[in-house]
Amino acid sequence: MIDFPSAVLFACTMNSVRSAIAEGLLKNLLGKAVYVDSAGVRPGSIDGFAVEVMNEIGIDISRHKAKTFDHLEDRSFDVIISLSIEAQHKATEISRVLACDAVFWKTFDPTIIEGNREIRLGAYRQVRDQLFIKIKKSLVSGVLTED
Repeated sequence: MIDFPSAVLFACTMNSVRSAIAEGLLKNLLGKAVYVDSAGVRPGSIDGFAVEVMNEIGIDISRHKAKTFDHLEDRSFDVIISLSIEAQHKATEISRVLACDAVFWKTFDPTIIEGNREIRLGAYRQVRDQLFIKIKKSLVSGVLTED
């Protein structure tokens, strides 16, 4: 790891799918080596499909408590990685006040997919896998870059 941040915040719209998945992935990969948290712009609750696709790879996020930026216990992050446009606007605003970087990873919102259970789960798996690839690439290179 080269210059990888010691405190990372993942952010999306409601902290119920994308940022919760990303938080679970990074915590699973690094344990307590890096402080990882997540937040949303608006209040939400953990999405059952997100829990299910993470369970498929052995990561339990069922106890995740969705929270907004306003409800973060710690605000000392090196970087905020936004996974939605709405979260990026909030992260940019926060980064002007706090000494942190704001990075945007454009990430599809799987909750908009309609269809049967398998079609919807497929969209969640795709988001999980894309986030895993981005996180692994960042860990290998030691650099967080925007899309």
